Amino acid sequence: MGRGYTAATAVFLAIGGFLFGYDSGIISSTIVQPYFEAYMGTPSSSQTGGIVSSFTGGAIPGALSVAWLPDKLGRKMTVFIGACISVFGCALQAGARNIPMMIAGRFIAGISVGLLSAVVPMYCSEIATSQDRGKLSGLLQWMLSWGFLVAQWLGYGCFKVNSDFQWRFPLAFQVVPGLVIAAGIWFLQESPRWLIEQDRHEEARAVLTKLHGNGSNAEFLDLEFREIRDTIVAEKTLQVDSWAALLSKPSWRKRLLLGCGLQAFGQLSGINVINYYGNVIYKLLGIGTGTSLMIVGISGALSICYCTVGLYVLDKVGRVKPLIFSAVGMALALVVNAVLSQYYVVKSGEQTSDGNALRAMVAMNLVGNSISTLTNWCLNLLFAQTAPIALANIGFKFFYFFFAFNIVATICYIFLYPETKGKTLEQIGELFGDQLVPHALEDPDGAAAAMSEKFQHVAHAETEV
Repeated sequence: MGRGYTAATAVFLAIGGFLFGYDSGIISSTIVQPYFEAYMGTPSSSQTGGIVSSFTGGAIPGALSVAWLPDKLGRKMTVFIGACISVFGCALQAGARNIPMMIAGRFIAGISVGLLSAVVPMYCSEIATSQDRGKLSGLLQWMLSWGFLVAQWLGYGCFKVNSDFQWRFPLAFQVVPGLVIAAGIWFLQESPRWLIEQDRHEEARAVLTKLHGNGSNAEFLDLEFREIRDTIVAEKTLQVDSWAALLSKPSWRKRLLLGCGLQAFGQLSGINVINYYGNVIYKLLGIGTGTSLMIVGISGALSICYCTVGLYVLDKVGRVKPLIFSAVGMALALVVNAVLSQYYVVKSGEQTSDGNALRAMVAMNLVGNSISTLTNWCLNLLFAQTAPIALANIGFKFFYFFFAFNIVATICYIFLYPETKGKTLEQIGELFGDQLVPHALEDPDGAAAAMSEKFQHVAHAETEV
């Protein structure tokens, strides 16, 4: 089986990314569909914000559950639970009779996406080799872009239908990826790292053979198994008993702050304000609903192109350089949008006839929409709720806020974030001063000696394998 089987597993798991992209993208077209507005009584800005932000509000408890659910039930069962929750929440949206029912469905679907968007990258990272980890984990974002693309063009196509099918069918289609994930997850292998954590060493070794074996690398597989096992055993002696304990050790504190910063900068880039309210933004420019839906669909197509390039170069140039490029690109795109809209496109609340400025602004939106990927659900909730109100009151000056934070993000990426290209999950700990034992893939004799000296009980597990 080997790398091909691992890649196929990652591709299937990336359907979770498609689900996230579709669920996030479809609401931007739904809230501007004429039949949706008529059925729901033309929702106000705050009601529209509630419909959109309820999804991210649900994602917060979904993401928080990853702190314990995958370790307790395993990665496969966690993915299955997330898929089932998704099906229920999406069905509620498709059958919504009023705004509260729509918000409830969005909240429940958000729980699912918050869970899946956290556990799927973890799952992919744990089954991948260090050489392929970036590409396989990046598949989640790639499929997210496909989900967004399908959502936008389906919304555009349904705009041509003169009935409630215009908005109900796109929402009902959300059920499909959830059903596929729920049915197919049982054909995948469990994470070898989770199996070792449960002291199921023989199963873990067999799974590693299926995932990374090629018939002639038994020694590599033995060393890989030992490295994972040694690190997990050592980590159990330093168990974090509370969330506050994460701040007690400098290396843990650094990891936590860098991780939170990465998530926050993704939201502060402004990308999800454009994703969620792109059609509302174009409406401010005097662009009709049908044309705006088409523009957002073209933007989604460009995202596929850029994500494909990013997926190819990720393991060649590393992780930090694309982050720097993305932050700079978003900053430039947003400041150009803000300046053009403030001085050339929208004046005193009225649309002007400056077509060149309008075309330039649309082009910059398309570029900016394709170069930011990460999510932080709390900030997502904040901006999803407040963005329509901000756009209604201060217009495109809102973009200056995101421009400033993209500059801050660029500086932080350059000076604070270490490069992790080509390292196993266990070796990444060394970058933060967390190397508990020598790595078996780099120093097998040293690892064996260290484990023999510090953790005598590991000898029993080794003899089992």
